[in-house]
Amino acid sequence: MMDDEFDVIVIGGGGAGLAAAVSAAEDGASVLLFESERELGGSTQLSAGLFTAAGTSVQRALGIEDSPDKFFQHYMDLNQWVLRPGLIHAFCENAGPTLEWLIGLGLEVPAAVSGNAHQPGLTRAGVEDVWRGHVPKDQGYGLVQVLAGAARAHGVEVVLGTRVERLLVQEGRVAGVVADGIDMPAEAVVVASGGFAQDPGFVDRYFPDAREAGESLFVVAAPGSRGDHLRFAEAAGASLTGHGWGLLMPTVYFQRYHHWQSGFPPASRIHVNPQGRRFMDEDASYAVSTGILDQHGGYGWMIFDEKARTGLAPGYTDWTAERVAEEAAAGRTVRAGSWDELAAAIGVPAAALRTSIDRWNAELPAGQDTEFRRHVSLAAKGVTEPLDPIETGPFYAARILPAELVCTHTGLEIDARAAVLDTTGAPVTGLFAAGEAGGGVLGQRYVGGGNAVANALTMGRIAGRSAALASRTLSNAQGR
Repeated sequence: MMDDEFDVIVIGGGGAGLAAAVSAAEDGASVLLFESERELGGSTQLSAGLFTAAGTSVQRALGIEDSPDKFFQHYMDLNQWVLRPGLIHAFCENAGPTLEWLIGLGLEVPAAVSGNAHQPGLTRAGVEDVWRGHVPKDQGYGLVQVLAGAARAHGVEVVLGTRVERLLVQEGRVAGVVADGIDMPAEAVVVASGGFAQDPGFVDRYFPDAREAGESLFVVAAPGSRGDHLRFAEAAGASLTGHGWGLLMPTVYFQRYHHWQSGFPPASRIHVNPQGRRFMDEDASYAVSTGILDQHGGYGWMIFDEKARTGLAPGYTDWTAERVAEEAAAGRTVRAGSWDELAAAIGVPAAALRTSIDRWNAELPAGQDTEFRRHVSLAAKGVTEPLDPIETGPFYAARILPAELVCTHTGLEIDARAAVLDTTGAPVTGLFAAGEAGGGVLGQRYVGGGNAVANALTMGRIAGRSAALASRTLSNAQGR
């Protein structure tokens, strides 16, 4: 461990931490970055790298007119205006410039229409009126590599496999950190240590809704998402915000991995509620789908037929023909020879189920969905072939519920400069936060794919700049 005093210490080497470190170094600060794991990247590296932003060069190249103000209005409306407008406006205003900054560092985001989060280009992120999901080449891994290269180029000192134990607080200001039992002084500290999805105790305390999934719950966040920012809060007198918020994606009960490992459910499927009625667009964005499930008892049934099962692509862990057959043989996925038998097995009215199936079969294979407009969602994904009817027995029903824990939203309360606030609302001198560790941007409604990555990198960049400025200000005040 080095003995030099650094201007800025960054805790966390994921997207937020790397963005903070690079931006602080660009502004002339000497930067030390601690990462608790053995490699950089965090949850950003595990993601598709999708980045939500408005008014970008990618949008303009495709003839799309958009602006940060439109993004802000959509963001606030979706979250029912419970978020701090000033903070959200700062995020929306800076997301586009942050994407351009990343492109300038070498990130590739082609000006092409994309049908999903794994096809580079511009895609539909959620339920926005204009598309704002920017998919980079090489996904989240590519993002991390671009930022890691920039960190090396700017002389950022990186320490891997070292977990910061606590903050140094001196005379009312944060003055560094303690790691490996050694005091490491700094003039400003950025907490970008990720969320707390990998700590069951913190999940129980700050995101109890996740426990409603029971044994079906699985976590896709990075191993380092252990809630260190929550442990730091008390020592710094910091305020927390976002209690009870996080992103749970709906999945069937047997899924245990994110979709690029688990595979995808069949396109020809119908979701029905406990009353046997279809209740949603089966391809609805996870910006809203969990909320829809909440309004119908917290779960539903995903129903498909034998043709759909046998048509599943091989090579995945969960959604394969063989895995579904195994689940059915074990009695965990319901399998029945008729609609009436299936209805009885899952405890829904047979007449309601048959009505739902008949209506689905009359419209979706013809390319229309007058009730839920799924044809719009399918078109956004580039699906042009008509769906097969759900009519070939045996029939299957698997319970679907919010069970994939992606990110958590309780964090250190920050302002538009990414400065951490104390319980009175005043900034904690010398302390900044970003990403999942910085609360107040990720709200009760996740606006769509790329919200977390855009938040991490945008607020990380702001935090780094703010920390560098705070360092210069302190040095000047002390005559250094």
